[in-house]
Amino acid sequence: MALIDDAEAMRIRRIRNGRLADIFFRWLTWSFTALVLLMLGGVIVVLVQGAAPALKLFGFDFLITAKWNPVTDEYGALVPLVGTLATSAVAMLVGVPASFAVAFFLTELCPYRLRTPLSTAVELLAAVPSIIYGIWGLFVAAPFFQTTIEPALATWLGPIPLIGQLFSGTPIGIGILLAGLILGLMILPFMTAVMRDVFETVPAVLRESAYGLGATRWEVVWKVVLPYCRTGVVGAIMLGLGRALGETMAVTFVIGNAHRLPKSLFDPATTISAALANEFTEAVSDTYTSALIALGLVLFLLTFLVLAAGRRLLLRTEVAKAGGGK
Repeated sequence: MALIDDAEAMRIRRIRNGRLADIFFRWLTWSFTALVLLMLGGVIVVLVQGAAPALKLFGFDFLITAKWNPVTDEYGALVPLVGTLATSAVAMLVGVPASFAVAFFLTELCPYRLRTPLSTAVELLAAVPSIIYGIWGLFVAAPFFQTTIEPALATWLGPIPLIGQLFSGTPIGIGILLAGLILGLMILPFMTAVMRDVFETVPAVLRESAYGLGATRWEVVWKVVLPYCRTGVVGAIMLGLGRALGETMAVTFVIGNAHRLPKSLFDPATTISAALANEFTEAVSDTYTSALIALGLVLFLLTFLVLAAGRRLLLRTEVAKAGGGK
């Protein structure tokens, strides 16, 4: 009886300790979640307070004004906003297909012995500091773009209606095109790593069944792999887009930092993050400082809207997948 009582007492203690551990773990996770939300709220409060003077002075015109003149204290966010969207668009046009192709090669075509070394090599690109990308772009890529790439694009694509306007102007190397390509190279390892991981979650039996029915590799990827893991692919694209919107140093080196609306991809421009990096230490007036903080608020809201749209797209994708694609 004593042994039974001791065993029962030990079992009760284990249950009690397990419950206490669960309670402690729950409160710990809630605490970290609340801390993150408090930090986010603090960032929002600081941005709103700092941007309030400029927003009160310029109003909604701040978003649609291209003029940026610290001498006369006239500021508008249109040029940095356009530069941010343009460079991010170029980066996604370059990075998404390249990331998908690399992930497809690593999971479907690459010999087994080479998968780990090549995957490591791609992931090492993410470890390269952004300033190194910027230096490489300024001293290596920009001269090559000026003498070879941009003149060739102007010759081949310039005569095409509508599209040709994007590839017109004087080829000077630095500008939106080069900045977007550098961004595309920087976001490639992030998106590739996520896409590769989600591709590998597809059960082997699905692939083997498709191959057994006579499907080609492309048909297997397009009709089996992508539908199975499309949520992860969309998440990878949103991760890359968020990275492209907020990149600073690499873009600062190669975009030209010109506060004027670009007419083509060859023109120098600026982005919100580049403007903040270049001018925050030079802001000598309260209005100037407030305008720069307002740019930061615009970037914050832009990133939030992009991520919210991506999250909504993921939710719709999951619902469609659960409903059989209807």
